[in-house]
Amino acid sequence: MNARPETGTTTAHRVVVLGAGYAGMAAAIQLAARVKGREGVQVTLVNAQERFTERMRLHMTGTGQRSAELGIPELLEGTGARFVRGWVTAMDAEARTVRIDDDRLLHYDTLVYALGGASDTSTVPGAEDHAYTLSSAQDAELLAARLGRLGSGTVVVAGSGLTGIESAAEIAEQHPELTVVLLGRAGPGAAMNPRAKAYVRAALDRLGVQVRAGAEVVKVLPDAVELAGGESIAADAVLWTSGTRVSPLAAAAGLTVDERGRIVTDAMLRSVSHADVYAVGDAAAIPQGYGVMHGTCQGGMPTGVHAALSIDRVLKGKQPKPFRFGYYHTPVSLGRHDAVVQFTRPDDSPRRIHLTGRMAARYKETVTASPWPTYGRMKKMPASGTFWPRGGRFTRVGEAR
Repeated sequence: MNARPETGTTTAHRVVVLGAGYAGMAAAIQLAARVKGREGVQVTLVNAQERFTERMRLHMTGTGQRSAELGIPELLEGTGARFVRGWVTAMDAEARTVRIDDDRLLHYDTLVYALGGASDTSTVPGAEDHAYTLSSAQDAELLAARLGRLGSGTVVVAGSGLTGIESAAEIAEQHPELTVVLLGRAGPGAAMNPRAKAYVRAALDRLGVQVRAGAEVVKVLPDAVELAGGESIAADAVLWTSGTRVSPLAAAAGLTVDERGRIVTDAMLRSVSHADVYAVGDAAAIPQGYGVMHGTCQGGMPTGVHAALSIDRVLKGKQPKPFRFGYYHTPVSLGRHDAVVQFTRPDDSPRRIHLTGRMAARYKETVTASPWPTYGRMKKMPASGTFWPRGGRFTRVGEAR
Protein backbone atom coordinates (compact mmCIF):
# COMPACT_ATOMS: atom_id res chain seq x y z
CA MET A 1 0.00 0.00 0.00
CA ASN A 2 1.34 3.42 -0.96
CA ALA A 3 1.03 5.86 1.89
CA ARG A 4 -0.07 9.37 1.05
CA PRO A 5 2.09 12.15 2.53
CA GLU A 6 0.63 14.61 4.98
CA THR A 7 0.44 18.09 3.56
CA GLY A 8 1.91 21.03 5.43
CA THR A 9 4.34 23.89 5.26
CA THR A 10 7.38 22.45 3.52
CA THR A 11 9.74 25.20 4.69
CA ALA A 12 8.91 24.78 8.39
CA HIS A 13 11.05 22.78 10.77
CA ARG A 14 8.70 19.89 11.48
CA VAL A 15 8.67 18.56 15.04
CA VAL A 16 6.54 15.43 15.46
CA VAL A 17 5.68 14.07 18.92
CA LEU A 18 4.57 10.43 19.00
CA GLY A 19 2.33 9.62 21.95
CA ALA A 20 0.19 11.93 24.08
CA GLY A 21 0.77 10.58 27.56
CA TYR A 22 2.13 12.72 30.37
CA ALA A 23 5.56 12.99 28.71
CA GLY A 24 4.45 13.51 25.11
CA MET A 25 1.81 16.06 26.08
CA ALA A 26 4.34 18.00 28.15
CA ALA A 27 6.79 18.02 25.23
CA ALA A 28 4.19 19.20 22.73
CA ILE A 29 2.69 21.93 24.92
CA GLN A 30 6.04 23.22 26.20
CA LEU A 31 7.61 23.40 22.74
CA ALA A 32 4.52 24.81 21.02
CA ALA A 33 4.20 27.51 23.69
CA ARG A 34 7.86 28.46 23.23
CA VAL A 35 7.76 28.69 19.44
CA LYS A 36 4.27 30.21 19.20
CA GLY A 37 4.40 33.20 16.90
CA ARG A 38 7.82 32.19 15.61
CA GLU A 39 7.80 31.48 11.88
CA GLY A 40 9.32 28.31 10.53
CA VAL A 41 8.45 25.76 13.29
CA GLN A 42 5.52 23.34 13.17
CA VAL A 43 4.65 21.07 16.11
CA THR A 44 2.46 18.00 15.51
CA LEU A 45 1.24 15.60 18.19
CA VAL A 46 0.21 12.08 17.11
CA ASN A 47 -1.90 9.76 19.25
CA ALA A 48 -4.14 6.78 18.58
CA GLN A 49 -7.02 8.19 20.63
CA GLU A 50 -8.43 11.67 20.94
CA ARG A 51 -9.08 11.07 24.62
CA PHE A 52 -6.22 11.69 27.04
CA THR A 53 -5.52 8.65 29.22
CA GLU A 54 -5.13 9.46 32.90
CA ARG A 55 -2.71 6.65 33.61
CA MET A 56 -2.73 7.35 37.33
CA ARG A 57 -6.51 6.82 37.49
CA LEU A 58 -6.74 3.61 35.48
CA HIS A 59 -7.12 1.48 38.63
CA MET A 60 -10.22 3.59 39.36
CA THR A 61 -11.53 3.26 35.80
CA GLY A 62 -11.05 -0.49 36.15
CA THR A 63 -13.62 -0.57 38.96
CA GLY A 64 -16.23 1.45 37.09
CA GLN A 65 -15.51 4.85 38.59
CA ARG A 66 -15.91 7.73 36.18
CA SER A 67 -13.43 10.55 35.82
CA ALA A 68 -13.39 13.65 33.67
CA GLU A 69 -12.77 12.85 30.01
CA LEU A 70 -10.08 15.16 28.70
CA GLY A 71 -9.73 15.69 24.97
CA ILE A 72 -6.24 16.09 23.51
CA PRO A 73 -7.33 18.89 21.11
CA GLU A 74 -8.76 20.71 24.14
CA LEU A 75 -5.46 20.40 26.02
CA LEU A 76 -3.56 21.71 22.98
CA GLU A 77 -5.96 24.59 22.42
CA GLY A 78 -4.21 27.92 22.07
CA THR A 79 -0.73 26.47 21.61
CA GLY A 80 -0.61 26.40 17.81
CA ALA A 81 0.26 22.68 17.82
CA ARG A 82 -1.80 20.46 15.58
CA PHE A 83 -3.18 17.04 16.51
CA VAL A 84 -3.18 13.98 14.26
CA ARG A 85 -5.24 11.03 15.40
CA GLY A 86 -4.01 7.64 14.28
CA TRP A 87 -1.95 4.57 15.10
CA VAL A 88 1.78 4.79 14.44
CA THR A 89 2.47 1.64 12.40
CA ALA A 90 6.04 2.21 11.22
CA MET A 91 9.03 4.56 11.35
CA ASP A 92 11.84 5.19 8.90
CA ALA A 93 14.63 6.88 10.83
CA GLU A 94 16.75 7.41 7.73
CA ALA A 95 13.98 8.96 5.61
CA ARG A 96 12.61 10.74 8.72
CA THR A 97 9.06 9.59 8.18
CA VAL A 98 6.35 8.11 10.36
CA ARG A 99 3.57 5.95 8.93
CA ILE A 100 0.10 6.55 10.39
CA ASP A 101 -2.67 3.93 10.03
CA ASP A 102 -0.69 2.39 7.14
CA ASP A 103 -1.98 4.98 4.67
CA ARG A 104 -0.46 8.32 5.73
CA LEU A 105 3.11 9.52 5.98
CA LEU A 106 4.30 12.26 8.30
CA HIS A 107 7.69 13.81 7.58
CA TYR A 108 9.72 15.17 10.46
CA ASP A 109 12.94 17.06 11.01
CA THR A 110 12.94 16.34 14.75
CA LEU A 111 11.04 13.52 16.44
CA VAL A 112 10.00 13.15 20.08
CA TYR A 113 9.35 9.48 20.80
CA ALA A 114 6.89 9.17 23.69
CA LEU A 115 5.27 5.79 23.00
CA GLY A 116 5.43 4.50 26.56
CA GLY A 117 5.10 1.08 28.08
CA ALA A 118 2.12 -1.26 28.38
CA SER A 119 1.49 -4.34 30.50
CA ASP A 120 3.67 -7.22 29.33
CA THR A 121 1.43 -10.24 28.93
CA SER A 122 3.84 -12.01 26.59
CA THR A 123 6.07 -13.62 29.21
CA VAL A 124 3.55 -16.06 30.71
CA PRO A 125 1.42 -18.48 28.66
CA GLY A 126 -2.25 -17.59 28.64
CA ALA A 127 -1.86 -14.05 29.99
CA GLU A 128 -2.37 -12.47 26.55
CA ASP A 129 -5.62 -14.40 26.02
CA HIS A 130 -7.16 -14.55 29.47
CA ALA A 131 -5.86 -11.66 31.62
CA TYR A 132 -7.12 -8.09 31.81
CA THR A 133 -4.69 -5.16 31.87
CA LEU A 134 -4.66 -1.45 32.67
CA SER A 135 -2.66 -0.42 29.61
CA SER A 136 -5.36 1.98 28.39
CA ALA A 137 -8.70 3.42 29.37
CA GLN A 138 -10.38 0.94 27.03
CA ASP A 139 -8.61 -1.98 28.73
CA ALA A 140 -9.65 -0.66 32.13
CA GLU A 141 -13.27 -0.34 30.99
CA LEU A 142 -13.26 -3.99 29.88
CA LEU A 143 -12.13 -4.97 33.38
CA ALA A 144 -14.82 -2.79 34.94
CA ALA A 145 -17.48 -4.47 32.82
CA ARG A 146 -16.28 -7.91 33.87
CA LEU A 147 -16.20 -7.02 37.55
CA GLY A 148 -19.67 -5.54 37.25
CA ARG A 149 -21.02 -8.84 35.96
CA LEU A 150 -19.56 -10.87 38.83
CA GLY A 151 -21.98 -11.25 41.69
CA SER A 152 -19.32 -13.14 43.61
CA GLY A 153 -16.07 -14.90 42.90
CA THR A 154 -12.33 -14.40 42.99
CA VAL A 155 -10.21 -11.75 41.29
CA VAL A 156 -6.48 -12.43 41.08
CA VAL A 157 -4.19 -9.42 40.73
CA ALA A 158 -0.87 -10.66 39.35
CA GLY A 159 1.98 -8.34 40.34
CA SER A 160 2.56 -6.71 43.72
CA GLY A 161 4.11 -3.48 42.49
CA LEU A 162 2.44 -0.11 42.91
CA THR A 163 -0.18 -0.71 40.19
CA GLY A 164 -1.02 -4.08 41.70
CA ILE A 165 -1.38 -2.62 45.20
CA GLU A 166 -3.62 0.23 44.06
CA SER A 167 -5.74 -2.08 41.89
CA ALA A 168 -6.20 -4.74 44.57
CA ALA A 169 -7.22 -2.12 47.14
CA GLU A 170 -9.60 -0.39 44.73
CA ILE A 171 -11.30 -3.63 43.64
CA ALA A 172 -11.68 -4.81 47.24
CA GLU A 173 -13.19 -1.49 48.33
CA GLN A 174 -15.53 -1.03 45.36
CA HIS A 175 -16.54 -4.71 45.15
CA PRO A 176 -16.62 -6.10 48.72
CA GLU A 177 -18.59 -9.10 47.44
CA LEU A 178 -15.49 -10.33 45.60
CA THR A 179 -12.46 -12.13 46.98
CA VAL A 180 -9.27 -10.34 45.90
CA VAL A 181 -5.94 -12.16 45.83
CA LEU A 182 -2.72 -10.19 45.28
CA LEU A 183 0.18 -12.30 43.99
CA GLY A 184 3.81 -11.26 43.62
CA ARG A 185 7.39 -12.39 44.01
CA ALA A 186 7.98 -9.60 46.55
CA GLY A 187 5.68 -8.36 49.26
CA PRO A 188 3.64 -5.20 48.61
CA GLY A 189 5.55 -2.02 49.36
CA ALA A 190 8.93 -3.76 49.16
CA ALA A 191 10.73 -0.53 48.18
CA MET A 192 9.25 1.49 51.07
CA ASN A 193 10.63 2.02 54.55
CA PRO A 194 9.53 -0.61 57.12
CA ARG A 195 6.78 1.47 58.71
CA ALA A 196 5.25 2.53 55.37
CA LYS A 197 5.44 -1.07 54.15
CA ALA A 198 3.68 -2.28 57.30
CA TYR A 199 0.94 0.30 56.77
CA VAL A 200 0.34 -0.93 53.21
CA ARG A 201 0.04 -4.51 54.41
CA ALA A 202 -2.34 -3.54 57.24
CA ALA A 203 -4.54 -1.56 54.85
CA LEU A 204 -4.77 -4.49 52.44
CA ASP A 205 -5.64 -6.78 55.35
CA ARG A 206 -8.36 -4.37 56.46
CA LEU A 207 -9.84 -4.43 52.96
CA GLY A 208 -9.79 -8.22 52.93
CA VAL A 209 -7.13 -8.59 50.23
CA GLN A 210 -5.36 -11.94 50.44
CA VAL A 211 -1.66 -11.27 49.90
CA ARG A 212 0.58 -14.06 48.60
CA ALA A 213 4.22 -12.96 48.57
CA GLY A 214 6.80 -15.21 46.94
CA ALA A 215 4.26 -16.38 44.35
CA GLU A 216 5.15 -16.65 40.67
CA VAL A 217 2.44 -17.12 38.06
CA VAL A 218 3.58 -19.50 35.32
CA LYS A 219 0.31 -19.90 33.40
CA VAL A 220 -3.03 -18.13 33.10
CA LEU A 221 -6.07 -20.28 32.33
CA PRO A 222 -9.64 -19.17 31.53
CA ASP A 223 -10.67 -19.84 35.13
CA ALA A 224 -7.44 -20.07 37.16
CA VAL A 225 -3.77 -19.22 37.46
CA GLU A 226 -1.02 -21.77 37.93
CA LEU A 227 1.92 -20.99 40.22
CA ALA A 228 5.46 -22.24 40.15
CA GLY A 229 5.43 -25.40 42.22
CA GLY A 230 2.15 -26.66 40.76
CA GLU A 231 -0.45 -24.87 42.88
CA SER A 232 -3.55 -23.60 41.10
CA ILE A 233 -5.77 -20.70 42.24
CA ALA A 234 -9.29 -20.43 40.87
CA ALA A 235 -9.99 -17.02 39.31
CA ASP A 236 -13.09 -15.49 37.78
CA ALA A 237 -10.95 -12.60 36.53
CA VAL A 238 -7.19 -12.03 36.36
CA LEU A 239 -5.65 -8.55 36.27
CA TRP A 240 -2.08 -8.55 34.95
CA THR A 241 0.15 -5.80 36.39
CA SER A 242 3.48 -7.64 36.35
CA GLY A 243 6.07 -6.06 34.05
CA THR A 244 5.86 -3.71 31.09
CA ARG A 245 6.83 -3.81 27.44
CA VAL A 246 7.36 -1.08 24.89
CA SER A 247 6.48 -0.74 21.24
CA PRO A 248 8.89 -2.52 18.87
CA LEU A 249 8.77 0.43 16.45
CA ALA A 250 12.02 2.02 17.61
CA ALA A 251 14.01 -1.20 17.30
CA ALA A 252 12.46 -1.97 13.91
CA ALA A 253 13.45 1.50 12.70
CA GLY A 254 17.09 0.82 13.53
CA LEU A 255 17.44 3.03 16.59
CA THR A 256 19.75 1.79 19.34
CA VAL A 257 17.61 0.27 22.10
CA ASP A 258 18.32 -1.50 25.38
CA GLU A 259 17.38 -5.08 26.24
CA ARG A 260 13.82 -3.93 26.99
CA GLY A 261 13.37 -2.06 23.71
CA ARG A 262 13.72 1.44 25.19
CA ILE A 263 15.62 4.00 23.14
CA VAL A 264 19.12 4.53 24.53
CA THR A 265 19.75 8.26 24.89
CA ASP A 266 22.60 10.58 25.67
CA ALA A 267 22.49 12.98 28.61
CA MET A 268 20.36 15.41 26.57
CA LEU A 269 17.69 12.71 25.87
CA ARG A 270 18.73 12.35 22.21
CA SER A 271 18.99 8.91 20.67
CA VAL A 272 22.64 7.82 20.68
CA SER A 273 22.22 6.54 17.12
CA HIS A 274 19.94 9.24 15.67
CA ALA A 275 20.46 12.72 17.12
CA ASP A 276 17.25 14.04 15.53
CA VAL A 277 15.20 11.70 17.75
CA TYR A 278 14.49 12.45 21.42
CA ALA A 279 13.07 9.77 23.72
CA VAL A 280 11.01 10.69 26.78
CA GLY A 281 9.10 9.03 29.61
CA ASP A 282 9.38 5.28 30.02
CA ALA A 283 10.28 4.91 26.33
CA ALA A 284 13.77 6.19 27.20
CA ALA A 285 16.79 4.47 28.72
CA ILE A 286 18.75 7.40 30.10
CA PRO A 287 22.40 7.28 31.25
CA GLN A 288 23.85 8.53 34.55
CA GLY A 289 21.84 6.15 36.73
CA TYR A 290 18.33 7.13 35.64
CA GLY A 291 17.75 3.88 33.79
CA VAL A 292 14.09 3.59 32.78
CA MET A 293 11.97 6.45 34.07
CA HIS A 294 8.76 5.77 35.98
CA GLY A 295 5.67 5.67 33.82
CA THR A 296 4.02 8.47 35.80
CA CYS A 297 3.79 12.23 35.56
CA GLN A 298 6.59 12.57 38.15
CA GLY A 299 9.18 11.18 35.76
CA GLY A 300 7.45 11.59 32.41
CA MET A 301 6.64 15.29 32.42
CA PRO A 302 10.18 16.49 33.24
CA THR A 303 11.61 14.42 30.37
CA GLY A 304 9.03 15.85 27.98
CA VAL A 305 9.75 19.40 29.09
CA HIS A 306 13.49 18.85 28.82
CA ALA A 307 13.19 17.49 25.29
CA ALA A 308 11.18 20.60 24.34
CA LEU A 309 13.81 22.89 25.88
CA SER A 310 16.58 21.03 24.08
CA ILE A 311 14.84 21.27 20.71
CA ASP A 312 14.18 24.96 21.26
CA ARG A 313 17.84 25.56 22.07
CA VAL A 314 18.97 23.71 18.95
CA LEU A 315 16.54 25.71 16.81
CA LYS A 316 18.14 28.86 18.23
CA GLY A 317 21.63 27.61 17.37
CA LYS A 318 22.55 26.71 20.95
CA GLN A 319 23.71 23.46 22.52
CA PRO A 320 21.17 21.50 24.60
CA LYS A 321 21.89 20.97 28.29
CA PRO A 322 22.09 17.63 30.12
CA PHE A 323 18.93 16.30 31.75
CA ARG A 324 18.97 16.44 35.54
CA PHE A 325 16.20 15.11 37.75
CA GLY A 326 15.58 13.64 41.17
CA TYR A 327 12.64 11.66 42.52
CA TYR A 328 10.94 12.99 45.62
CA HIS A 329 7.93 10.81 46.48
CA THR A 330 5.98 7.62 45.81
CA PRO A 331 2.24 8.15 46.43
CA VAL A 332 0.14 4.95 46.57
CA SER A 333 -3.64 4.97 46.98
CA LEU A 334 -5.32 2.34 49.15
CA GLY A 335 -8.90 2.99 48.17
CA ARG A 336 -10.60 6.37 48.00
CA HIS A 337 -9.88 7.54 51.56
CA ASP A 338 -6.55 5.97 52.41
CA ALA A 339 -3.05 6.09 50.97
CA VAL A 340 0.67 6.02 51.70
CA VAL A 341 3.08 8.65 50.47
CA GLN A 342 6.67 7.45 50.73
CA PHE A 343 9.08 10.37 50.39
CA THR A 344 12.27 9.43 48.60
CA ARG A 345 15.80 10.53 47.96
CA PRO A 346 16.61 11.74 44.44
CA ASP A 347 17.78 8.22 43.49
CA ASP A 348 14.30 6.87 44.43
CA SER A 349 15.45 5.17 47.65
CA PRO A 350 13.04 5.61 50.59
CA ARG A 351 13.45 8.25 53.26
CA ARG A 352 12.25 7.73 56.81
CA ILE A 353 9.40 10.21 56.44
CA HIS A 354 6.03 9.18 55.00
CA LEU A 355 2.35 10.13 55.17
CA THR A 356 -0.60 7.80 55.74
CA GLY A 357 -4.38 7.89 55.96
CA ARG A 358 -6.69 10.65 54.72
CA MET A 359 -3.93 13.24 54.57
CA ALA A 360 -1.98 10.95 52.27
CA ALA A 361 -5.12 10.32 50.19
CA ARG A 362 -5.58 14.07 49.71
CA TYR A 363 -1.90 14.39 48.79
CA LYS A 364 -2.25 11.59 46.24
CA GLU A 365 -5.31 13.20 44.68
CA THR A 366 -3.47 16.52 44.41
CA VAL A 367 -0.60 14.80 42.64
CA THR A 368 -2.96 12.93 40.30
CA ALA A 369 -4.73 16.14 39.34
CA SER A 370 -1.55 18.23 39.01
CA PRO A 371 -0.80 17.76 35.27
CA TRP A 372 -3.77 19.86 34.12
CA PRO A 373 -2.90 23.12 35.90
CA THR A 374 0.74 22.49 34.99
CA TYR A 375 -0.13 22.21 31.29
CA GLY A 376 -2.25 25.35 31.63
CA ARG A 377 0.64 27.29 33.15
CA MET A 378 2.96 26.09 30.40
CA LYS A 379 0.67 27.63 27.79
CA LYS A 380 0.72 31.04 29.47
CA MET A 381 4.22 30.97 30.97
CA PRO A 382 6.42 28.34 29.30
CA ALA A 383 9.20 28.88 31.84
CA SER A 384 6.87 27.68 34.63
CA GLY A 385 7.18 24.12 33.32
CA THR A 386 10.91 23.95 33.92
CA PHE A 387 10.95 23.84 37.73
CA TRP A 388 11.50 20.23 38.78
CA PRO A 389 13.43 18.71 41.68
CA ARG A 390 16.97 18.00 40.52
CA GLY A 391 19.02 15.15 41.87
CA GLY A 392 22.48 16.29 40.85
CA ARG A 393 25.17 13.77 41.62
CA PHE A 394 22.81 11.69 43.77
CA THR A 395 20.92 10.48 40.71
CA ARG A 396 24.04 8.90 39.27
CA VAL A 397 24.55 6.18 41.84
CA GLY A 398 22.14 3.55 40.52
CA GLU A 399 22.30 1.06 37.72
CA ALA A 400 19.81 1.25 34.85
CA ARG A 401 16.58 -0.32 36.01
